[in-house]
Amino acid sequence: MALFDDILNGGNLGTGLLVGVGALIAWPLISPIARPVTKSVIKGTDGLSAGRAALRSAVEGIGDIVAEAQQEISATTPARGRADGRSSHPT
Repeated sequence: MALFDDILNGGNLGTGLLVGVGALIAWPLISPIARPVTKSVIKGTDGLSAGRAALRSAVEGIGDIVAEAQQEISATTPARGRADGRSSHPT
């Protein structure tokens, strides 16, 4: 437990050397698993950014359709007065 306390509290030269040597020893054992996993994670994040771009494009397209529909409605609908009976145009 003292090792983890040293690491969390800034450590010292002995702790740093111990962690470094442990990483050098463990890397050949972890490398065959870590490398493909890391590559998969990177590929997955690329897919997420492509998905975000597609979603953004779809939302823009829907927004354009809504705007066109609103323009068509306003072009074909006659101007209406206000609900309280007064004219909407100042005189």
